[in-house]
Amino acid sequence: MPRPARSKAPAAQPEADKDQPLREDIRLLGRLLGEVIRDQEGREAFELVERIRQLSVAWRRGQDQQAGRQFDRLLKGLSADQAVMVIRAFSYFSHLANLAEDRHHVRRREHHERAGHLQAGSLAYSLEALHSAGVRPVEIGALLQRAHISPVLTAHPTEVQRKSILDAERAIAHLLAQRDAPLSEREQRANEELMRARITQLWQTRMLRYSKLTVADEIENALSYYPATFLSEIPRLYAELEAALPGQQLPAFLRMGHWIGGDRDGNPNVGAATLRHALKRQSEVVLRHYLTELHELGAELSISARLARITPEMQALAERSPDRNEHRLDEPYRRALTGMYARLAATLHELTGTEALRHAVAPQDAYRDPEELLADLRTIEASLRHHHADALIAPRLTPLMRALSVFGFHLATLDLRQSSDQHEAVVAELLLAARIEPEYSALDELAKRALLLRLLGEARPLRVIGHAYSEKSLGELAVFEAAQEALQRFGRDAIRHAIISHTESVSDLLEVLLLCKEVGLLRGRLGEDAQCALIVSPLFETIGDLREAPAIMREFYALPGIPELVMASGGEQDVMLGYSDSNKDGGVFTSNWSLYRAEIALVELFDELRARHGGPILRLFHGRGGTVGRGGGPSYQAILAQPPGTVNGQIRLTEQGEVIASKYANAEIGRRNLETLVAATLEASLLHPTQDAPAKFLEAAQQLSDESFGAYRRLVYETEGFADYFFAATPIREIAELNIGSRPAKRPGSGGGPKAIEGLRAIPWGFSWGQARVALPGWCGFGSGVMAYLGEEGTKERTQRLTLLRKMHKQWPFFRTLLSNLDMVLAKSDLELAARYVELVEDKKLGRRIFAAIKAEFARTEEALSLITGEAQRLAGNPSLARSIAHRFPYIDPLNHLQVELMRRYRQLSSDKQVDPTVMERVQRGIHLSINGIAAGLRNTG
Repeated sequence: MPRPARSKAPAAQPEADKDQPLREDIRLLGRLLGEVIRDQEGREAFELVERIRQLSVAWRRGQDQQAGRQFDRLLKGLSADQAVMVIRAFSYFSHLANLAEDRHHVRRREHHERAGHLQAGSLAYSLEALHSAGVRPVEIGALLQRAHISPVLTAHPTEVQRKSILDAERAIAHLLAQRDAPLSEREQRANEELMRARITQLWQTRMLRYSKLTVADEIENALSYYPATFLSEIPRLYAELEAALPGQQLPAFLRMGHWIGGDRDGNPNVGAATLRHALKRQSEVVLRHYLTELHELGAELSISARLARITPEMQALAERSPDRNEHRLDEPYRRALTGMYARLAATLHELTGTEALRHAVAPQDAYRDPEELLADLRTIEASLRHHHADALIAPRLTPLMRALSVFGFHLATLDLRQSSDQHEAVVAELLLAARIEPEYSALDELAKRALLLRLLGEARPLRVIGHAYSEKSLGELAVFEAAQEALQRFGRDAIRHAIISHTESVSDLLEVLLLCKEVGLLRGRLGEDAQCALIVSPLFETIGDLREAPAIMREFYALPGIPELVMASGGEQDVMLGYSDSNKDGGVFTSNWSLYRAEIALVELFDELRARHGGPILRLFHGRGGTVGRGGGPSYQAILAQPPGTVNGQIRLTEQGEVIASKYANAEIGRRNLETLVAATLEASLLHPTQDAPAKFLEAAQQLSDESFGAYRRLVYETEGFADYFFAATPIREIAELNIGSRPAKRPGSGGGPKAIEGLRAIPWGFSWGQARVALPGWCGFGSGVMAYLGEEGTKERTQRLTLLRKMHKQWPFFRTLLSNLDMVLAKSDLELAARYVELVEDKKLGRRIFAAIKAEFARTEEALSLITGEAQRLAGNPSLARSIAHRFPYIDPLNHLQVELMRRYRQLSSDKQVDPTVMERVQRGIHLSINGIAAGLRNTG
């Protein structure tokens, strides 16, 4: 019997039963998955999965030790094929549970909104808060006129979702949403059968890639979110904001950004070709969206000129159309839209080399830019208003016009990124060939600056005709040339930023300006009439770099001609801050504190520059990841926790890994997340205190940072054998073999010992600890830092200092958000499970010693957190997440246990030269599937 239909918002639903629909959805999805497994793999396989589920629940709840022993024996006794099947079952359950939770999140939010309960993070909540604080709509409108909010999608080596899986899951999410409406018994059966079909599709679809992911694959994965979410939901968000701010004409302040195809830092697979490919595919996606919308608009605007008096401008637009079909002679809108479609089809061919899907008339007379198409759409809008057809504007025409203003013909701004040492090598070769400076890299910093400034003030290029430059230098110059070509082809917003990784000096910025000059991106002469098409954006990543960031930018703007160049080029300065490397370098507290201090100092600097030069605008670009150790955590709280004056309507932030799918695969969830970015930016800009935290707070934070930094460095970099432990007790080696990213997991030239950790990219570093359920980057060092700061127990000083920390937690958003994120990461960690990974360390004494040190630091961090917050239990302030974790862990646990077992087998088999390759392949596949399943279950792991 199908379950009874659930009303969308049961009016009498008691709050105590608010999670009942979620439990029903999870039971339904779990039942259907079980039935699919029984049908596809047989009853014995189904019963095996069910037995493991029961034992896992018993083990997790600690009901009896015998169940734990049975659980362990059962898992160790599985064949490779059985292990793969079980891993797939629990992985897909995690995926399906995510869909159910996402649906319930939307359901609960709708329930609160209908009841008039505004939730923090919603646009309505923030606008109400602004209104209550006396902020007028005109002030909000004024902020948005100069605002720039941009989530930036990036690819990296822990992205484990395949597009085929995402597409099937979107279909299941849609079917779940349908069940919230009253359905007849027949409709419920049909819905359930479709869901079973999609789950069957999932079961018979490869979860993993058998070939290495290419940059082109990463581009396609990112672009799949546009038709699904961004192209429809961003215009809807603008409409909601315009309705709340009547009379305000809102510019396109919310725009999308990309790194994929332009991020060359450490990725030898990215170059001019991938840049051109990414831009063409982006353009194709958005132009095909516009073509579809024009076609649909033509179907809707069947208005006859005999029944409605159109404007002369509309008549002229219709007359310009090549559509002479006699059936449409009195239908001016359809005739005009047919002509507009033909022009846009010609634009598609001109920009991307592809053809439109349908042609009423031949493509012709391509649009030169989005503004030209927008002008035609405005002509249609004005005419519809003229004959009182306003009702026909909002459903499709307004969203299309808004999409054009936001996405243009380029879809998203594609950033360039490269390491500073690569730029320096190109400049050095150019100067050597031109006989200007034989050993540029050997010059000191002041000599480099003087030489670069002189060259920027000259008109001539550096390249020598006929000289045989190295392939590397030609490749770098080709990227800048492709960027120049792209700006001419797709418009100014197609590429805006040249990001410099590992910025350590002023010359790092000047070198990029010189390369821009070499290809025509910088025109004129520095100190006279120079303008640059790109925003040269430093990226400060390590603790040391963050400390030097304000001084570097101050010295940069003190150079003759630089302020004038930036102001003539648009008056914008992006500065990117790296969360991942700073965390790997100094631990979670010192990383966050260094970021905080750098932001404050940068704002002070740009306030001074604005007083002297009238600008430029400072825009901070936050390189956040999925994990707390990489700046992850709830975006709303993270933005509100930014230092005073650092947002000011300007923010860019990266979206990476599983977080992209979690936030944007579902259209409704995607719009809510975009809404949260806008809402938090409004609050941080217009309600945030203008004064920094009290001096006592800042002094305490600095002391905590110093102590935490020392504790973190002693454990990670100074403990003998720690690197060996890490590479043995986490799946880092197996992750490096997984086909989940186009970028290598290590930087070239990484050595052994601490050097191996330094050379490891921060993303797989954090990902590996998350897989092993330690999540060390998200908490390590904080406990020791707090205990050292507090001092000896029983002293008056300790009591005073603990009182101060508690006050900081209550009154300081920065500190409160940091502790909230620590609370979350500790709750998602599980050292009892992590202990299983210690079995993989061959040197048992080393394994016990390092793990004991990790456990001790973990315990100190838990104790410190409880002392400050007064909450002994994790997630006491977030019961919904606590419930989610409690439900999830029994289904993630088998994946961890099996991952350890298969890693043990794989490493043993790797030393056997006679091993059957098919056996190796099955074991390896099981490990990689477990990585996918654990990532899906924990959600913020990238």
